[in-house]
Amino acid sequence: MPSSTTAASSRKTTARRATTARTKTPDAIALLRADHKEVSELFEQFEKSRSAAKKQQLVAQICTALTVHAQIEEEIFYPEVQAALKDKELVPEARVEHQSIKDLIAAVQGVEPDGEDYDAKVKVMSEWVKHHVKEEQNEMFPKAKKAGLDLAELGERLQQRKDELMAEQQQAH
Repeated sequence: MPSSTTAASSRKTTARRATTARTKTPDAIALLRADHKEVSELFEQFEKSRSAAKKQQLVAQICTALTVHAQIEEEIFYPEVQAALKDKELVPEARVEHQSIKDLIAAVQGVEPDGEDYDAKVKVMSEWVKHHVKEEQNEMFPKAKKAGLDLAELGERLQQRKDELMAEQQQAH
């Protein structure tokens, strides 16, 4: 039979795990990867869609998700990574890629789907995003992990800012 001390300790550990599981924010890389996956799935839905109304709705979701994602990376993640890595290449290149994607967002956001050019712009945006995601996930994220950044704390900051920006987007629409 376990001692009362062991049983009490076990209950505390279980209670602590339950509390942590409820309030745990993903670390920065897990959060950014989840965003990447969400946008990838939206692009896949767009590719399969034949309805102009559905395409317009998906593009609105894609544009919002990408805009918020780019902003939290540029405001919070990139400066931390750049400082930790003393980087002069990865982060500047990522910022330039973001600008190209923002230009494509501006070309399709709020626009009626009008055939080939609209679909082509969304397709090119999808390809740019895939390229950008591949570089982040294969190059930047592993280096950020090795650099010893506090990814849990960074994840909390990213999530908080993302929540703020998503709320602003909801109010704007």
